[in-house]
Amino acid sequence: MDGKTKVCGLIANPVEHSMSPLMHNFYARRTGINLAYVPFKVEKDQVEAAVKGAFALNILGMNVTVPYKQQVMEYLDELDDAAYAIGAVNTLVRTEHGFKGYNTDGAGFERALREAGIKAAGEACILLGAGGAAKAVAYVLAREGAKLIYILNRKVERARELAEYINEMFGRRVMYPLSLDAYPSIPYRKGGYLAIQSTSVGMAPKEEDVIIEDKHFYEMLHTGVDIVYTPAKTRFMKLVESAGGRAVNGLDMLLYQGIIAYELWNPQINVDKETIEAARALLQERLSGNTALYKAAVEESEGRKRNLIFIGFMGAGKTSVGKAYAKAFHMPWIDTDQRIEAAAGMAVSQIFAAQGEEAFRRLETSVLEELLASTDGSVISVGGGLPLRAENRTLLKKLGTVVYLDASPATVLERIGRDVSDRPMLQGEDVMERITGLLACRRPVYLEASHVILDVNGRSVEELVKEIYSRVKN
Repeated sequence: MDGKTKVCGLIANPVEHSMSPLMHNFYARRTGINLAYVPFKVEKDQVEAAVKGAFALNILGMNVTVPYKQQVMEYLDELDDAAYAIGAVNTLVRTEHGFKGYNTDGAGFERALREAGIKAAGEACILLGAGGAAKAVAYVLAREGAKLIYILNRKVERARELAEYINEMFGRRVMYPLSLDAYPSIPYRKGGYLAIQSTSVGMAPKEEDVIIEDKHFYEMLHTGVDIVYTPAKTRFMKLVESAGGRAVNGLDMLLYQGIIAYELWNPQINVDKETIEAARALLQERLSGNTALYKAAVEESEGRKRNLIFIGFMGAGKTSVGKAYAKAFHMPWIDTDQRIEAAAGMAVSQIFAAQGEEAFRRLETSVLEELLASTDGSVISVGGGLPLRAENRTLLKKLGTVVYLDASPATVLERIGRDVSDRPMLQGEDVMERITGLLACRRPVYLEASHVILDVNGRSVEELVKEIYSRVKN
């Protein structure tokens, strides 16, 4: 920070739980803007003083959250059209004479739908809740051309008020208000409904709460979007999925409303896709409570060197190619199986025999977690079965760039031979049959876990090293 540092912040109460400082300071680092974002706890009788004080202090912009999204409007110099229509402001942008108010919640919701491949146009919708978030959601759904929207709320009067407001705004009867317990009266619709859960019900720590319990309700839905972002999968989402529908959580809405606000403060900046993906990972790890993953995400966001990881079946060349690449580019080389053997004091085959495969897979996960917390700029070769656990696939992608060395069964057999006494997973009468069967099962997993896929059949180690360098560099 110096005399040219721009300052933005958040007006809220409480403010300690907010993810906004994490997100906006991350965007500033990634986009090279000399900006600092700080939280401001403001009491309810000090909102006017806070807005005027922020302007007097030359603060570039502010976010505003509950309970001040409506109250702050009367102290602004100007309102954006969407903020005026929604009747709430969550972003202030400095102008010559005061702050202009915007609502990026609606725009963030709209972009989250678009990124998830969900189109509101022509859709039959069910909106749960009638609060401030519901108003932004209803505005977006109606503006984007939803065919109809049933709005359900415990207090039907609030649902009726919002429906009348939206219907009048758009000059058509698009919203139909119902009390929450009247959901059975919603008619069956072939193809199902798009449902938006816009309340805070189900947010951590009350993760088992849900606004409607009846499983028959969820059978009416083809998609359920929950604006709650923690936990990652709410009970509402679980009920949608158990009924056969698609469930989407609120993390992207949180992410995109913040990005839109950041771009309003810095109109010369367009936050790129890579930064968005990195921010999503940062938020996910912060919310998960996994300190190792969070630390890794922060380090990576601040420009740490990425590791290069080789995965693939036995005999694909993970060790030979990994060693050659590390030597060519003067990088440390690490073999996860060797790490495990050194820690256990026995060979992999002995661990399998004494403790079983599941125990060995847990050891693999532990090694990945250690590497994630301590290693960068290295070449890492991993065991053929390590990516089988979903947890390990997540850790691999956090750890660095994952290269899948794709070898055919014939290539594998040619390289490892028929003596498989030291390969527990290939024990059996017909080695080729075991290779073919295992590879067929594992290949989709390898593809899912990788960033780069390389055909290794009939190619030299030197040739592969050159191509990997070219592919990873680009």
